[in-house]
Amino acid sequence: MKTIFIKYICALCAICGLTACSDFLEEQKPQATLIQDEIKDPQYIDNVLITAYAGLVSIEDMNASFSLWNYDTRSDDAYVGGAEFSDGAPFHNLERGTGIVTSDWPFSSIWGKFYQYLSRVSLSIDMLAEADQSNATIQQRTGEMKFLRAYGHFQLKRLFKKIPFVNKLNMQEEDYTNLSNTEYTNDEGWQQIINDLQDAYSVLPTVQKEKGRPTKAAAAAFLAKVYLYKAYHQDDANTNKVTSINNEDLQKVIEYTDPKLYSNYGLESDLHNNFRPEEAYENGKESIWAIQYSKNDGTTYGNLNFSYRLVVPYIPKVHESGCDFYKPSQNLVNAYVTNSNGLPLLDSTPATDYTVGSAQTVDPRLFVTIGMPGTPYMFNPSFMITASGNWSRSGGTYGYYSSLKQNVDPALTGMYLFNADNQWASSMNRVVFRYADVLLMRAEAQAQLGNSAEAIALVNQVRQRAAGMADNSIVSGYKTKYGVHYAVSKYNGSYSKDEALKMVKMERRLELAMESERFFDLVRWGDAATVINQFYNTESQKMTFLNGSSFTANKNEYLPIPHEQMAASNGHYTQNCGQW
Repeated sequence: MKTIFIKYICALCAICGLTACSDFLEEQKPQATLIQDEIKDPQYIDNVLITAYAGLVSIEDMNASFSLWNYDTRSDDAYVGGAEFSDGAPFHNLERGTGIVTSDWPFSSIWGKFYQYLSRVSLSIDMLAEADQSNATIQQRTGEMKFLRAYGHFQLKRLFKKIPFVNKLNMQEEDYTNLSNTEYTNDEGWQQIINDLQDAYSVLPTVQKEKGRPTKAAAAAFLAKVYLYKAYHQDDANTNKVTSINNEDLQKVIEYTDPKLYSNYGLESDLHNNFRPEEAYENGKESIWAIQYSKNDGTTYGNLNFSYRLVVPYIPKVHESGCDFYKPSQNLVNAYVTNSNGLPLLDSTPATDYTVGSAQTVDPRLFVTIGMPGTPYMFNPSFMITASGNWSRSGGTYGYYSSLKQNVDPALTGMYLFNADNQWASSMNRVVFRYADVLLMRAEAQAQLGNSAEAIALVNQVRQRAAGMADNSIVSGYKTKYGVHYAVSKYNGSYSKDEALKMVKMERRLELAMESERFFDLVRWGDAATVINQFYNTESQKMTFLNGSSFTANKNEYLPIPHEQMAASNGHYTQNCGQW
């Protein structure tokens, strides 16, 4: 066991850029031991693998959430928020596109945490390789670990583009110190992630007894997502431009979103059911794979979700320590306004900003996604949101809206919501892949391939659920209680490829808003500079903290490789383009 333990710690040191490995080792005390034969035995192997799964919960934190909400604030969906501009200043610099330097602490923090997580996964894969490869349990567990390795690399690649891949067996300290972040081209990097997922897909079962383990459908959904990213080729080393869109990759998206693969899944009748902590709702039919958090498990606070604790708003006498970050934008609110036909305003914006009580019609998903003045916070009338300092830690600088998908009804404090060290955390799962996303990925691939009718039919499945929410959802009563007007219709008629793509892109925004997808979608499509600069131009007229903001194309699409990592790479890392 000593050899295995030291190997893990040294790998962790090397990946994170730590140099005093021997000192670090002396501080570590193994909590249990397994002899070599036990490690090879399928009945004991989970004792090794549990550390990888635990890393999904224990390594991330509120400043480096593995959901990447902190980095979605660069999009037109949300502001960073908080008390003032100096509160998390590097994130505010990111959302404004200015003043960003490679030594800003959030970059090294998220980089280091993901590689800490990957070091645990690598250890598990190394141990599995020592076991009987003909054993079905060993094969399945290896597939699970490759799925988890793909998750870490995927999130890092979305953030940093040029990353070192930790994807070889039995890597030693020398291997880590010689890693390059340009070993693979951008296209080849996506393929490395795909290779892991294809291995996982070939061995994972249709159903897992333990919900946190990925299934064949989860691997399929993940494959579809990575192929969709890969399809938008960005292989010009000097830019982040989309140089081509690959039809073979799009066909793979179609393959891995085949409805036959998802016979155990479907859309919830109410979108909100995906974001409820109660046992009756967690791991529901729309949840394909979710990070599992827990309570009352013998630990001090349980394995709670601390990564969203900054998203909790300030609520007097309830959440007085709420930090009030990840604030939905007015631009996002206005996106839910519909025209007289119940369709989104694809080519225009509302004449006036939407407010509760307006005669304008809206999509019900607005009120499941965003807490707005004039409506109850987390659907509880005991906590009515007002446009006052009581509901904005910044006094209104970042508005009075709050994100609902990450939060829990304060009435459930002590059951699913907990005050841990004077900050709030919940036991609610975080859904990583849900069925609505699968439908929309398939729709996007069909639209790009010129199959507009098929694409719109898929979009309409999602819109049909939204339409049903007007009369059958947690917000259906808002029509009479708060004077809101709902109107959601399906698209009818024939549409060109460009029209279909526009509809798919809008539907992704409406359906997945505040789920940390928007910014990365814009970069993937090659739309980031155009959309975000337009957002700055219009939004800065109301939100003055955005004055002077500018998104620089071929730079701001990705984070810079952190200064600490560049310095510790022995010259093996190359900085992203953009003259950082």
